[in-house]
Amino acid sequence: MDDIIKQFKIAKGMPFSLKDHNPGFSGDYKKEKAIHLLNELREEMDALQEEMYALNKNSLLIIFQAMDAAGKDSAIEHTMSGLNPQGCQVYSFKQPSAEELDHDFIWRHNKALPERGRIGIHNRSHYENVLVCKVHPEYVLNEGIAGIESVKDINAVFWRDRYESIRNFEKHISRNGTVILKFFLNVSKEEQKKRFLERIDEPLKNWKFSSADIDEREKWDQYMSAYEDAIKATTENHAPWYVIPADKKWFTRIAVSRIIVDTFKEMNMKLPELSESEKARLEECRKRLMDEK
Repeated sequence: MDDIIKQFKIAKGMPFSLKDHNPGFSGDYKKEKAIHLLNELREEMDALQEEMYALNKNSLLIIFQAMDAAGKDSAIEHTMSGLNPQGCQVYSFKQPSAEELDHDFIWRHNKALPERGRIGIHNRSHYENVLVCKVHPEYVLNEGIAGIESVKDINAVFWRDRYESIRNFEKHISRNGTVILKFFLNVSKEEQKKRFLERIDEPLKNWKFSSADIDEREKWDQYMSAYEDAIKATTENHAPWYVIPADKKWFTRIAVSRIIVDTFKEMNMKLPELSESEKARLEECRKRLMDEK
């Protein structure tokens, strides 16, 4: 699967278009074998997470971005279900609060970063500020930024600077031990339509649907353009973007899990080794326990 994963990774400075990425891709993998493979990856991920938790040197930040109904929630549920909850935290970012709008756009995301030894999963992220806000620049006016008085002030230079802020933020946290993975779950417009209809037609899924989703769907091309710009502007060796096929949820989960496992392995983690004196103390403790009456 390594060769397949490489084609999902977006290389810095290379030509990139979402049209070149097939949302329905699944390679030679079969759905009936997906559960077994996913369970194997979960077990491997759990062991690697324990090593990171014990070492307490690095953290792992996993970012999920996607169009509505692309499967972010289910990808998080199925890939992370085997992890120790003590070492994992999930944040789902909604519209910013009044307090959050009184700070810079990265402030609330910086607050939610994982501690050393932990995995942080961000369901949507600081990238909403160059995705939704780029499609709806009027939202930026809510931030009260000096010099931004109307939508006309939100120009190409504004977005260039915002991408730079994101790169600087990610470079800073990477330097300080946070390993970053960024996933764009690439669902097709046709598959999104199918999933929307399921949410409308199946009463148990009604709660997942909002009429606002249809309004955003009408801006599909604008969103695709915003995603392409953001991915090209912010993919880095220390903070890579992966465009994951999302029309087949079972394959999405395998691909995401494989990338996370491989990233853990690249961190070359080993459980802390005890000194000879500490080992000697362990033997003393063993003897005391065995001598108890």
